[in-house]
Amino acid sequence: MSKKILIVDDDAEIRSYLSELLGDNGYETVTANDGAEAVEIAKAEKPDLITLDLEMPNEWGPRFHRKITQDETLKRTPVVVISGLNAIKYAIPKAVASLTKPFDPDQLLKIVGESIG
Repeated sequence: MSKKILIVDDDAEIRSYLSELLGDNGYETVTANDGAEAVEIAKAEKPDLITLDLEMPNEWGPRFHRKITQDETLKRTPVVVISGLNAIKYAIPKAVASLTKPFDPDQLLKIVGESIG
């Protein structure tokens, strides 16, 4: 069974790119365009890993992350931050990795592989 990745980003092009990249490498993907939607999808889909943008309308990344860490079934889900913000490593200290856009796809795949196989 393939591992499932939740992609959280308000940019449709990034969601599409990540879905294709991860899908081509054998992962199942689900997407959300903001933190509020992502919480619902994460609870329903129980992803193996989450890629998370920080700057989004309605609910930004750190608040979403705080919500999932309070959920018993989601709190151990690894999170990879992918954001245009430079101070990303300070926003979510528990993230398994933080990548700045534009990111290297090979680096992302390596991180995902090391995190969930």
